[in-house]
Amino acid sequence: MENIGALALILSFCLAVYSVLASLIGKWKKKTYLVVSAERAVYAVWALVTFASGLLVHALLTGGFQLSYVWSVSNKAMPTVYKFAAWWGGQEGSLLLWSWILASYAAIVVYQNRRKFRDMMPYVTATLMVTMSFFLCLITFPLHPFEVFAVGKEITTIPDGRGLNPLLQYWTMAIHPPMLYLGYVGFIVPFAFAMGSLITRQPGDAWIHTTRRWTLVTWLFQTCGVLLGAGWAYAVLGWGGYWGWDPVENASLLPWITATAFLHSVMMQEKKGMMKVWNMVLVSATFFLCIFGTMLTRSGIVSSVHAFAQSPIGKYFSIFLAVHIAAVVYLILDRLDYLKSESQLESVISRESSFLFNNLILLASCFSILWGTMFPVISEWITGEKISVDAPFFNRVNIPIGLFLLLLTGVGPLIAWRRSSLESLKKAFLWPTIGMFVTMGALVALGVTHLYALMSFGLCLFVLWTIFSEFYKGSSAISAKSGINLAAAMVELTHRNTRRYGGYIVHLGIVAIFIGFTGAAFNQDATVEAKMGDSFKLGAYQMKVSEIKQGENENYSWGHAVVNLAKGGADLGVLTPEQRLYKADRQPSSVVSIRRRLNEDVYLNFAGMTADNSKAVIQAYIFPLVSWIWVGFAVVIVGTLICLVPSKIRYQFARTKVLGVVAKDAKVRKA
Repeated sequence: MENIGALALILSFCLAVYSVLASLIGKWKKKTYLVVSAERAVYAVWALVTFASGLLVHALLTGGFQLSYVWSVSNKAMPTVYKFAAWWGGQEGSLLLWSWILASYAAIVVYQNRRKFRDMMPYVTATLMVTMSFFLCLITFPLHPFEVFAVGKEITTIPDGRGLNPLLQYWTMAIHPPMLYLGYVGFIVPFAFAMGSLITRQPGDAWIHTTRRWTLVTWLFQTCGVLLGAGWAYAVLGWGGYWGWDPVENASLLPWITATAFLHSVMMQEKKGMMKVWNMVLVSATFFLCIFGTMLTRSGIVSSVHAFAQSPIGKYFSIFLAVHIAAVVYLILDRLDYLKSESQLESVISRESSFLFNNLILLASCFSILWGTMFPVISEWITGEKISVDAPFFNRVNIPIGLFLLLLTGVGPLIAWRRSSLESLKKAFLWPTIGMFVTMGALVALGVTHLYALMSFGLCLFVLWTIFSEFYKGSSAISAKSGINLAAAMVELTHRNTRRYGGYIVHLGIVAIFIGFTGAAFNQDATVEAKMGDSFKLGAYQMKVSEIKQGENENYSWGHAVVNLAKGGADLGVLTPEQRLYKADRQPSSVVSIRRRLNEDVYLNFAGMTADNSKAVIQAYIFPLVSWIWVGFAVVIVGTLICLVPSKIRYQFARTKVLGVVAKDAKVRKA
């Protein structure tokens, strides 16, 4: 099995390199058969990488512990779902998953465009396969997933494995990494089309129209990956937070930020022919940040609970990034005449300027996060001393940025294209602004004094008002004209322009997420040592440790506390936080217990027993509004899916146009 798997990877690497060469030579020499053979090589690469992945997964599920990788991430006692998730639980397997997703994306792209964009498709294929060759090189040579244990020439049989990291044995980890990889890898496709368009100087914006949906789907995957990771940290790590500005967390956020900026500014290019250079820079930066994030997780440059073990592949990534960045910079500078804007910004008070400000603020956030993430590494290179940058730095910089972005989320939809008059601004923003200040005043009267919390709640109301007013104006007009009720009119309005109103729903989800973030200003916590029968209080809640249990199974030993929860004398049920010690690698893991409600979560972590084993150490937290983050996550998914549905008006227009062409052709043939 190991020899066949290794052979499949070697062959796929050779075919990926061939695809690059055949695409370029076929294009330059005008040899169509070479271009076609390069595209068929893409299918062969996918088949071989799929076959190799299947072999590795089979070994993980059946206990092929003669493979070093299988031994390091799996054991017999693990549930089947985690044996499968062990595919991406280690360095080599995760890179194989990365490669398989890229091979799948490349095969889909080649198939979808087999009769379209024939001028730039060879360059698109070559760009995809260059990246494919790089990752296949990593798993074929320095990090080989089919490496075996051997004594001399004999393969050594290992009875059992070390097992997956206990922190990864949680249900979201069976979803979070694949989602994140689907995002990371998917951003390569719009980059490849951008490069193909740039190299061939394609007229118009064909590459944008082709990749808009692709970028949106990829952005959705990245969003799911980031927020599922936040949910995993909240429920598994035991510290109560969902975001700690960890370097690897930041690495997943950076391409999401630039992709968000790209999705906004690309509308400017579609509608106005503006920001062409900006969009090339954004789509390239997103791709490079995906590669950078992959390197950060695997190279050992930074230490993180999310990172893999230190490995020698950092230099490979550095070379890959340096070469590609230099090539892209050269291409953009050489094609500046092709990237000239077709329109100019006419007024600072316009929707165009709101998109520009939105992008500038997003990039400021991206730069601050990148700088804070890499500062310890940079300081060590320069001074020999590693200076850490902690969460307060990131919060101090990014909270004001986030609030300004929230403001733009409400302002953008109500400002007119080209320019807006003071009278139209007053009409659009008078009531949302009054509502914002009334909300802030009411919160101050209720005793809220945290400045950023007041601003955030006020801006959330401002954005909600502007979005609902847009829905109300459009749906009431449809209701008055057609006689249908307001709810049905709202559905009809959304269906007529799914991209616009789906985007508004995404913004509603962002508002809900900001409400959840703002609740962190009111967190409460306490750490207590309690024996059975002891009670303690946190906020308005009374908690009593009624029992402490211990036990074990074939995978881990465990101990948990049974805590009765009450508020105002009313019984609210039982929470059972648990701590586990996994037998294979002797690593501890927490299983927190959470009472989730929209107003606040009660969160308990069992941190173990005191030194004399007489008392349980309980870490208790109250997290106001945190559930709104997950509500907002669901709303963002719904809004993005709506954006992907074809608009009714555009669909009818396209259908009428096609039918007209068919009728005209029939008339000509009849004549």
